Parts: sequence; C-alpha cells; structure tokens
Amino acid sequence: MKKLLASTFLIAAGFFGYSASASAAECGTVTIANMNWQSAEALANLDKIILSEGYGCDAELVAGDTVPTFTSMIEKGQPDIAPEGWLNAVREPLEKAVKENKLVYAAPAITEGGTESWWIPKYFADAHPDIKTIADAMKHPELFPAPEDPKKGAVFNCPSGWACQITTTNFYKAFEGDKHGFTLVDTGSAAGLDGSIAKAYERKEPWLGYYWGPTAILGKYPMVKLDNGVAWDEKEWNRCNAIADCPDPKPNGWPKADIFTIVTKKFADSAGDAFEYLKKRQISTEEANKLLAWMVDNQATGEDGAKYYLKNNEATWSKWVSPEAAEKIKAAVQ
Repeated sequence: MKKLLASTFLIAAGFFGYSASASAAECGTVTIANMNWQSAEALANLDKIILSEGYGCDAELVAGDTVPTFTSMIEKGQPDIAPEGWLNAVREPLEKAVKENKLVYAAPAITEGGTESWWIPKYFADAHPDIKTIADAMKHPELFPAPEDPKKGAVFNCPSGWACQITTTNFYKAFEGDKHGFTLVDTGSAAGLDGSIAKAYERKEPWLGYYWGPTAILGKYPMVKLDNGVAWDEKEWNRCNAIADCPDPKPNGWPKADIFTIVTKKFADSAGDAFEYLKKRQISTEEANKLLAWMVDNQATGEDGAKYYLKNNEATWSKWVSPEAAEKIKAAVQ
C-alpha cells in the first residue's frame, strides 16, 4: 500500500511539475513594445512583470512607437504585444490586419480611451455650477481674465505645431470667441500649457482651455470637462474642424480615441493563460492619470510606475490573474 501511495504521489508530482513547465513553455519568449510615452512605458513594464513573475514567460521589452510597432507586427509578427495602441493613428491598416488574422484585439488598455476637451478647474466648476458647456463659458469672458489683457476672457490653446492647435482654434471660431470678448492664448509649448494650469491651481484662479488625457496634469490637478453641446460629426470634422485655416468651422464634438492592447495572432493562439490575462488587463483613465502624476512627481521610470501600481492597486489587478499568479506577483514586487 505504501509503495502504491508513493508511486501515486510521484506520478501526481510529475504530472503537476510537467503542467507547470508546459505552461511556462507554452508562454515562452514574449516581446513587448515599450513605446516612448509615460503611460505606455508603465503598461509595458506592468505586462513584463506580470507575464514573467505570474506566468513564467521570458518577457522582454523592445523599443517601439505607434506606426513602426504596428507595421512590424503586421509584416514581421514582432513584437508580440503592443500594450497601449492609440487606434486612430493606425485604424485602417490595423482593421485590415485583424481581418487577415495577423493581429488580435485584447482589451482596452485605458477603459475610457483617450480624452480631448476644453476644461475648467474643479474648484472653479464647483463655484460656478451653471458653467457646464463651452457655450456657457463663452457667455462669461469676465470670469476668465486673459494674462495680457484682463478686459478679455482667455482660452488657452494647444502648443504650436500640434494637431490640437488646429482643432482648438477652429472650436474657438465655431463658438465665436472673438464675438464674446475672448482671446486665444498661445501657450508656446507643452510646458507652457502645463505651467498655465499649475499656476492657476496654485493661485486658485480661473482657467479655460484645451487639454487631453490620460496625463499627469489631469492626475495632479482635478479638472472638469466642458460639454461641446453636440455629438461628434466625422464628416464635419474632416471637412473643417481638423483643417488649418478653415473659414467656417461649426461646433462639433471630439472624436473618441480608442486605446487597445493589440497582440499578434500567433501569440493569441499559443500563449494560453498569458493571453487570457491581456484580455482582462485594463485601467481606468482616473487610475492612469494618478499613476502618471506620481511618476512625474517622483521622476519615476516605467518600471517604477508599474511596481507602484502593483503595490497600490491589488484589488484591481488581482482580478486579471489567477490566485496562484497573484501570489507570485505580490511576492516579486514586495
């Protein structure tokens, strides 16, 4: 009987050991695009830690950027994973590659997608609950005095040379900023735009202008998005809102920027539990904003940001993985 039990134990141990090895072998070497902006770097490192520590993958980061990464994934099948793909920039070739079974959508990387809007500080919104739309704000230039001419209201524009400078200028025209007594403020650079928000917050002053998310600024300084009052019209957007020097822009909404994790079909078919994890892994815009704010304040790397997120958001990320994987990941980041 003892021999039988011993034999049974050895067989079972061998089976489970084989299963664990097979699971790691099934995952194998995984290449992850480490794109060159903070949120993408944090997500890439998050995936590397979870896949390596939780699933036994041999995960490695490779340098990436939106167009080159997706081109390489489509043409060469590498890298295996693009953790944060902004789809609007590559939507046509991406959709084609998905139909041709070259690429696969995993899950939204940022649940709500990218956000563009005109914003006001939360403390200002709380003090002026009647201002909920751009049209509402346009009725009150006296509430948003311009730095150079306090008799006019200020709308802070996107930095020169950015596509959002064109769209913000056209929205300013569409909502008749000049007619309502406003002026469009050239912020000059991303630092200038960020600085104008930080300065307003430090002094608890009014602020009105363009910004986008997820970003560290929106994580550090709570802002309220103004409603455009109309839904997005793609035809009108392409006719005028996104065109420089368009003479007759109309009010319009902002297009939603879908942000997804994309993997190669080969990885999706062969990675087993590792792919199941990526089908669940997504963070909210608010979580992303807070993480980015922490990274900026602490001059943190993408790896630092990933570890910080894992230490402080266990209730969220533990739902993406098995209990066994969760324990391994927790032990790795302590």
